[in-house]
Amino acid sequence: MSSINKVLWTPPTTFIQESNLKQYELWLSEHKQLTFHDHEHMWKWSIENISDFWESIWQYFEVIDHGEYKHIISDSTMPGTDWFSGSLINYAEHIFRNKTKESPAFIFKNEQSLQKISWEDLEDKVYAVQQYFVSIGINKGDCVAGYLPNISEAIICFLAANSIGAVWSCCSPDFGEETVIDRLTQIQPKVLIATDGYRYNNKPYDKTTSIDYILSKIESIKNHIFVPYLDPTCSYPNSTAIDSIYNTYQRDADIEFTSVPFNHPIWVLYSSGTTGKPKAITHSHGGVLLEHLKYLSLHNDVKRGENFFWFSTTGWMMWNFLQATMLLGGVPVLYDGSPGYPSLDVLWQFAEELPIHHFGTSAPFLTACMQKNLKLNQKYNLSQLRSIGSTGSPLPPETFDYIYEHISKDVWLCSMSGGTDVCTAFVGGHPYKKVYKGLIQSRALGCALKAYNENGEEVTGELGEMIIEKPMPSMPIYFWNDQDNIRYKKSYFDLYENKWRHGDWIMIQDDGSLIIQGRSDSTLNRKGVRIGTAEIYNVLDKISDIKDALIINIELKDGSDRMPLFIVLNESSKMNDTLKSKINQTLKSHCSPRHVPDEIYEVTDIPYTLSGKKMEVPVKKIFMNINREGNVNREAMRNPDSIDDYINIAKNFLSE
Repeated sequence: MSSINKVLWTPPTTFIQESNLKQYELWLSEHKQLTFHDHEHMWKWSIENISDFWESIWQYFEVIDHGEYKHIISDSTMPGTDWFSGSLINYAEHIFRNKTKESPAFIFKNEQSLQKISWEDLEDKVYAVQQYFVSIGINKGDCVAGYLPNISEAIICFLAANSIGAVWSCCSPDFGEETVIDRLTQIQPKVLIATDGYRYNNKPYDKTTSIDYILSKIESIKNHIFVPYLDPTCSYPNSTAIDSIYNTYQRDADIEFTSVPFNHPIWVLYSSGTTGKPKAITHSHGGVLLEHLKYLSLHNDVKRGENFFWFSTTGWMMWNFLQATMLLGGVPVLYDGSPGYPSLDVLWQFAEELPIHHFGTSAPFLTACMQKNLKLNQKYNLSQLRSIGSTGSPLPPETFDYIYEHISKDVWLCSMSGGTDVCTAFVGGHPYKKVYKGLIQSRALGCALKAYNENGEEVTGELGEMIIEKPMPSMPIYFWNDQDNIRYKKSYFDLYENKWRHGDWIMIQDDGSLIIQGRSDSTLNRKGVRIGTAEIYNVLDKISDIKDALIINIELKDGSDRMPLFIVLNESSKMNDTLKSKINQTLKSHCSPRHVPDEIYEVTDIPYTLSGKKMEVPVKKIFMNINREGNVNREAMRNPDSIDDYINIAKNFLSE
């Protein structure tokens, strides 16, 4: 553990004293007569007194309530917890209370240009789209859908829908047609906002024929707003051009906001859908409002006027999280394009030029920069970069080292983990704590997260199931069209009654810092010892020949098991006995003999979901011959052709 315990960053005293968390702590002292010995003491208070904690968040951030709540929480039973009953709020109203002339509302960049959108321009356009929605009969509770890249119109149309209490849902245009239809048919939207296409790696992707198909399959869509993005001169038949809406509805008054109950649906997000129908995860106005205010302020330390970037598409919950920075007066930075065009350091160049104060991305992107040995601190001035956020998968310990050696020795690394399920992070940054190599800093305030062993007992210092013991306001209010909450309960409450099992494999240290070792449903049960897949990936990242990898373990009928490893090699490397021996010896020396695979296969690619998750469980099902061809919905994959290698290998594997 000595290498993991290596301190990489210590927050300066001024950093702590000027943090948003410190201001909240001082407020608690003044208004609630509460003082805390350390960060763990504050966390324990927040989960042992969840009503008091969430009411303090409500009061501290001065939530605009047009009603009056009767209670903070009905009870602590999950699911079905009723929060702030009687309150009447609007998420978008809390965004627009931050309008100012001191900074733009948000910044948009693609592979060709950069735009800064003022609050006045945003207000004009949101007002126009809102009035158009009203004119076509969109009411509170109706669903509005987007088929849009990460562009200005996505935020504009979301805020317009939200302002009248409509429910937002968006798919990225890199989704396949059937993937979009599988999602949107569940919620039956009345209007679709769609673009003609997008550009990636400087290559255009026309999506007009996809629009034709989607409209033909979703009968509930009665109106279509067309956004000519790929070709600004493009038009679409029987649609309303977004510019005509802007021109028709000129703002002559402030935007009016429709107040809705706390538990009124705000948006519908979706699970990956790689092995079945995607779950239509529905969140509430109040739940995400409180959670986003809490996390982005207290755990991410976003301040008014700061530029907050996260590389995301509209199909990932991080898009929702990104635009939520406007709740605090932060400036979201949208980027539509490839993070590797024209080179892998394009986003870091952008971070210097803008500048970016909070830079968010995925763990694989940061690891790719490490593997390319990009010495970014020698090339760019990143002195104004305050934090680097990482999520999507566990961040390897070696990438922690790389960030401090080759990006910035002064940056605050906020490795975090959460999910579409709650549209926030359960664990992540803490401005008071040191950054240790390989460790996430802290559990989030208000998140009663524990690790349970196989006997359902809380454990510290050993791997266990990630369990949330008490409700959080941003937990889904339901899955859309899920009668009696059957799918909802099966997804989170199948193992422990009234306790949320998230499906991650986690180890919590005595000081509250922690490690996530991958999905528990893809855990490698190796000769009676449970191994997190991240343990193996972290070691393989040290081998320069390997570009990417995936590992599974198959339990056989006779009680034995076999653990195949699949690797993608870098262009200059070749698969041979020498490399296989190197892989096995490295895993054995860094971990244990149990970590050594039984077979190593070279494949052309590792299969990923559209949101960037390795598809370990679907591949495992293929190798266990569980409805082999039906295990994977290719439309829900980022790289659908990649799965063919595994199907072919499995045929021989299973016959042996």
